[in-house]
Amino acid sequence: MQWTTPKKIAIALTLALAVPVFALFALIFLCFEIRIPSLQIILILASLALAIYFISYSFLKKYIHERVKVIYKTLTRHRGVSTDLETDLDKVDEDVDEMINERQREIEELKSMESFRREFLGNVSHELKTPIFNIQGYIHTLIDGAIKDENVNMQYLNRSSKSVDRMINIVEDLEMISKIESNQLELEFTRWNIIDHISEIFDVLEMKAKKRSVSLSVDNQSTNNFVKADRDKISQVLINLIENSIKYGNEGGHTKVRLFDMGDNLLIEIADNGAGITAEHLPRLFERFYRVDKSRSRSEGGTGLGLSIVKHIIEAHRQTINVRSTENVGTTFSFTLKKA
Repeated sequence: MQWTTPKKIAIALTLALAVPVFALFALIFLCFEIRIPSLQIILILASLALAIYFISYSFLKKYIHERVKVIYKTLTRHRGVSTDLETDLDKVDEDVDEMINERQREIEELKSMESFRREFLGNVSHELKTPIFNIQGYIHTLIDGAIKDENVNMQYLNRSSKSVDRMINIVEDLEMISKIESNQLELEFTRWNIIDHISEIFDVLEMKAKKRSVSLSVDNQSTNNFVKADRDKISQVLINLIENSIKYGNEGGHTKVRLFDMGDNLLIEIADNGAGITAEHLPRLFERFYRVDKSRSRSEGGTGLGLSIVKHIIEAHRQTINVRSTENVGTTFSFTLKKA
């Protein structure tokens, strides 16, 4: 029995005080040789016990328990709290500890979000600053007279145009992520053959693969080539992963798309035999603007948002995406899609 309610505490105090009080009365009766009938003694002692109980209970109720209830109700923001929760001090203590831990977790999460926000704003400003400064430099040079120089005027305009395209790509990718995160991206689920679609993507990326002498192949170990997904969005995922494999894999290497049955899902893997990614980078690979090799990524023209968009698209399909990599062996991205 736990003594954690006002009534129980009052009973405990009564029992604790009854013995010394009763002993004191017995001593007084003996010292002064007071003769009282046994029934009267029992009634006196019972009255004393009841008086101790009611005084203790009233004090606890008025000066301690009622104030604890007010504080407790305030902490719980007047959520539906049962009588047991309001009167059991042990339970109150547990609930308050739980609320403190919950608030601590919220504070830590807010700190993490604030840190992420600062890093994100820094990354956005850095990514936009480069093309803006490029455009500014080329435009000022042209204004200062280079516009009349036929050897450089078109060259500078073309470079300015590429910088503008880069800015547009960054803004469009940010808009895509914003739509996905706010559940504004509408997915059109249809039934289609993923093997045929991969072949079409290979045709699109064939020239890029040839430039780096990268071979493209499919290893289909599934029994069902049809999936139910948004064709355009999954095409964006496949193009991004296969193109990254071509760009960042070894020159003269290979990129292989493998398909496996996984219950009601189809497992798709995009693997290369490139330099691989160190373990320290893997946990942050899908973060916005995160780059393993910053200088090389920018020179390749990436926005730094591709893998983040890929992850969001797969999660919007209620599926998962993972990456595993070993240095000097290669990298494999794998995700699942619902079979049709």
